Amino acid sequence: MDGEGGTELLEAYDYLFKFIVIGEAGTGKSCLLYHCIHETFKEHSAHTIGVEFSSRTLRIGDKNIKLQLWDTAGQERFRSVTRSYYRGAAGALLVYDITSRQSFANLSRWLTDCRALASPHLVVVLVGNKLDKEEDREVEYVEGSRWAQENGLLFVEVSSLTGENVTTPFLLAARSILSSIDSGVLDPDTPNTGVSYAWHLEEVVDEGDGIV
Repeated sequence: MDGEGGTELLEAYDYLFKFIVIGEAGTGKSCLLYHCIHETFKEHSAHTIGVEFSSRTLRIGDKNIKLQLWDTAGQERFRSVTRSYYRGAAGALLVYDITSRQSFANLSRWLTDCRALASPHLVVVLVGNKLDKEEDREVEYVEGSRWAQENGLLFVEVSSLTGENVTTPFLLAARSILSSIDSGVLDPDTPNTGVSYAWHLEEVVDEGDGIV
């Protein structure tokens, strides 16, 4: 952000997609996001308070896709705050910790919330994090894959520590959304889709609403 005027410096991109990153506290959501953007592990990461905003531009085919990324807190006390940011999201990364059975068991609640509040065309990627801790695994790959398939989600396991596959969930969701645009299923001119053409956007990002 520009510290002088509070506006975002414009860059060349074709579409802007609103993404939310959700899941239980301690699953490594912020570290995953940080590694994807900065290509390095974030040391001494604290729990997110409320919601934090960041962005990254991806090249997919001949299109530049800018992702507006909302990293939400996993603690129950922030639930009423974070849920307000789900509105109009085009994509969601639903993160669990492969070493925590509890974080996997609670996925249904998060999925229900985001599907109720986000775009009707919401694309969700189930992300099993902490792949570097294979020896402590409590949730097998096949369990995550099966749950994703049963609920109509994309699926990948990642390590926000080593960087393995950290860009993959963002690419999977963005490609799926772009495919829906190209096929005419999703219209960026329609409100509350979480998708906008670059030239329809103002420089100022309203952090309360995101894309509407």
